[in-house]
Amino acid sequence: MRTSIATVSLSGSLTEKLTAASRAGFDGVEIFENDLLASPLTPEEIRARCADLGLSIDLYQPMRDVEALPEGEFARALRRARHKFELMERLGADTVLVCSSVSPHALDDDALAAEQLSRLAGLAEDHGVRVAYEALAWGRHISTYDHAWRVVETAGHPALGTCLDSFHILSRGSDPKGIEDIPGEKIFFLQLADAPLLAMDVLQWSRHYRCFPGQGGFDVAGLVRHVLRAGYDGPLSLEVFNDVFRQSEAGPTAVDARRSLLTLQETVGLAAPPAPAPPTGIAFAELVTPDAAPVSAVLGALGFTRTARHRGKPVDLWQHGDARVLVNTGPAERRDGTRLAAVGLESPDPAGAARRAEALLAPVLPRRRAPGDAAPEAVAAPDGTELFFCATGRPGLPDWRADFEDVARPTHHGGPWRVDHLSLTQPWHQFDEAALFHRAVLGLRPQESVDVADPYGLLRSRAVSTDDGAVRIVLTVGPAPTDGTAHAQHIALATDDVVAAARRYRAAGGAPLPIPANYYDDLAARFEFADGELETYRELGILYDRDAHGTFRHCYTHTVGRVFFELVQRDGGYRGYGAANAPVRLAAQHAVRGFTGG
Repeated sequence: MRTSIATVSLSGSLTEKLTAASRAGFDGVEIFENDLLASPLTPEEIRARCADLGLSIDLYQPMRDVEALPEGEFARALRRARHKFELMERLGADTVLVCSSVSPHALDDDALAAEQLSRLAGLAEDHGVRVAYEALAWGRHISTYDHAWRVVETAGHPALGTCLDSFHILSRGSDPKGIEDIPGEKIFFLQLADAPLLAMDVLQWSRHYRCFPGQGGFDVAGLVRHVLRAGYDGPLSLEVFNDVFRQSEAGPTAVDARRSLLTLQETVGLAAPPAPAPPTGIAFAELVTPDAAPVSAVLGALGFTRTARHRGKPVDLWQHGDARVLVNTGPAERRDGTRLAAVGLESPDPAGAARRAEALLAPVLPRRRAPGDAAPEAVAAPDGTELFFCATGRPGLPDWRADFEDVARPTHHGGPWRVDHLSLTQPWHQFDEAALFHRAVLGLRPQESVDVADPYGLLRSRAVSTDDGAVRIVLTVGPAPTDGTAHAQHIALATDDVVAAARRYRAAGGAPLPIPANYYDDLAARFEFADGELETYRELGILYDRDAHGTFRHCYTHTVGRVFFELVQRDGGYRGYGAANAPVRLAAQHAVRGFTGG
């Protein structure tokens, strides 16, 4: 099915928007009137530019306040419309969007609205133009899609149909099932947008908080299914008003937009990219650092052993049970400090996972392989993190560890360890894109967004995970204090005895994050503990949380560059990440920022 995007959904000049839409793979565009008015190009030049880029002009929009008006006002509306229809002929656009009136002059008279829309459609037909009438959710008298359709049906003009907009329908809580009663040929256009579920004025909600399908809380896929059952065969078009998108680079936003439509098409059965192959675990986390000494000291204190060295690169493999950390000193620059640059994901089908990622527009990273290297396929996440699809120790599949030469045997301290979760800080303008990427490309299930209080503002967090919790990634974005704390990344390591692990870490010279005494006083008021238990937590800087499924104990190391480690113990099926304790952790990290290294 053809795909289209409204130019209002992207930032920049009209030329930049058209180029971004074409490069992302869209078939067509909606030209937003303000973009045309601000362009130095003539309508003929815009038409030629779109043709050169392989884009059709599917819609010109919007035309406002033209129906149910007193005759004098309607005459002025027709004069305005005639000019727009002549412009559309020059532009090569054959469909115009007409929004339901918000004019204070508009009358609550459906028969008058139908009669005037019919006259408007007659004028449009003379210029080879169709009129797609849309109910704005805040329309003065017509604000629902079914009401708009009744007016269109009453008008009965062949050049008049309806435009369905998922935001206007779903934001009002209208039942989209009635769409199936509209003849498909009378649905002239379909505009799609998602949105977070907010309790606010619908106009402000629409103008500032729309997002691409799959990034909000609306059932956009369900609505599209109803539209398809009605017989609609036009393009799937995105119309998204969003303050973040308007300030972001047009190219990546267009790719994010197209990925959302590819995912939506898969969901409703219109497309079949390679099937998802959700990861089954985390093979490794790779740290890039200009100086291996500080991070090596932390890993050593945690009980990790440097077990192998890459045969051709300055990369060391540190291991503790099934938890593996690569320390890479090759590409790092000192100003960047230590950062989490790559993640190895265990995949049941590494080649298939890479094919799906590429089909959903993930940038495939070129791999420079020496003879005999077993480097797995890799793609880039929106924040630049490299994601490797791995098969560790599985017969018949390349093992990434073959590129490493053993230097020591791993030691074991206190039972099996593994990576419990990773926390990746996202650029502020890519948070929603990252959530969609990890869901669509990797097959991870997003959880609800959480706002966490930081001393410098609010930090927004959203976890994505496999159903069994084998892979958990926490995506965060928040304030930007000068100490860089809000940009920190972390690796959470699961142990079956966090108290013993914390004692060993401290005994080995590790510096645990100090937690204020006030936290433990409050903890004593909230929960009951065994004798001496709370005192142990206070001594070792261990935090505590509980949900309906179990308990969570966790503590933190000091920060090296941008990275710190967390030791976690989940008991009884606890599902969260200790979010209730995050404000305390963040405040403690700000308090000791002068002691961070890297």
